[in-house]
Amino acid sequence: MSVTDELLRKNASYARSFDKGSLPLPPAKHLAVLACMDARLDVHKILGLNEGDAHVIRNAGGVATDDAIRSLVISQRLLGTNEIILIHHTDCGMLTFKDDDVKRQIESDTGIRPAFALEAFPTWRRTSGSRSHASRPVPSSPTSPACAASSTT
Repeated sequence: MSVTDELLRKNASYARSFDKGSLPLPPAKHLAVLACMDARLDVHKILGLNEGDAHVIRNAGGVATDDAIRSLVISQRLLGTNEIILIHHTDCGMLTFKDDDVKRQIESDTGIRPAFALEAFPTWRRTSGSRSHASRPVPSSPTSPACAASSTT
């Protein structure tokens, strides 16, 4: 049995016992979280959240990419969130490579160079660590109010 098969079986069991369908669509805590996708991070446990408390958006590095900002705009403009927390962490994989190196490897393997940015963390993050820079505010956007907080684990 593949991992996917096992997870589909578990999902069917979860769906049969699902009882949270009456939760309102907007998050109860009016909170959005942008976090790294690192599998070691359990955002709900880290912040003490329950289902329905917050929108949790994840990507490699917890980076405010165009797609993450798109989700945050929908969260704030359409679903009433008014705080954003960023979760970054030590030992992040985004510290282990440079965009151009990975792009060259992909181009070598496939003949196609990716046009998108991988958003590897810059040199200053590699040398000083993410913790010392984690409290800086996220720049405001004309489509979304300023972020409220930033955090590391």
